[in-house]
Amino acid sequence: MYATTYHRPSSVDEAAKLASDEAKYLSGGQTLLPTMKQRLAAPSDLIDLRHIDALKGIKVEGKHVRIGAACTHNEIATSDAISAVCPGFTYLAGHIGDPAVRHMGTIGGSIANNDPAADYPAALLALGATITTNTRSLSAEELFTGMFETALDEGEMVTAVEFDAPEKSGYAKFRNPASRYAMTGVFVCKRADGSVGAGVAGAGADGAFRSPELESALSGDFAASALEGVSIDPSDLMSDMHASAEYRANLIRVMAKRAIEQAG
Repeated sequence: MYATTYHRPSSVDEAAKLASDEAKYLSGGQTLLPTMKQRLAAPSDLIDLRHIDALKGIKVEGKHVRIGAACTHNEIATSDAISAVCPGFTYLAGHIGDPAVRHMGTIGGSIANNDPAADYPAALLALGATITTNTRSLSAEELFTGMFETALDEGEMVTAVEFDAPEKSGYAKFRNPASRYAMTGVFVCKRADGSVGAGVAGAGADGAFRSPELESALSGDFAASALEGVSIDPSDLMSDMHASAEYRANLIRVMAKRAIEQAG
């Protein structure tokens, strides 16, 4: 047995003061709590971020979207304000895990954990999102540094996610039938200036990434037909018991087509 002290701070500053090398932030706990139950993690303190008002709330002004880090997947999925400007993002949130996961898991916890099969990183990369922490702002490309790795410093916490909604957006994923995690997921978007973003989840050996092959093909014609003949290099993709790198390479193209069709 080991002792873990639970903290329920009411402000970001209070939470930051409680942080230490042996403590862990809790923001949904969809990975941390099962890991603790298996005795694979034994933090001295759990700092629960879910009750900090400054980390809650969704704000949409024109095309600019700001989502508090403590917003649950369900809150995002059911946000009419986000759906009106970026329906692909609410669709993504609405297909994370199952209802229990969507009501407990948060966007801040998900991106700070950076599970390679998580959905949000692909979307944030494609959208060119900005992640705000209690000390600075980072682009999505700066934040996500590898599988289960981010640029967050010790004690640093995600406070919000911000992005400008594109003209079109869509997401499609091939789900593991048991866990519902993305074996391969693709988020695509077309911005007002005509530029295109395409992020991939669940397939990269180093986590989520932008696909230059998809973006190049779609930059001239944002249509599923533009992906005919596109070849995805499998050398940097994941191979595991669920699918080979070559299979995932094909799934990227197939899911991208479905995402574009969903985007309309």
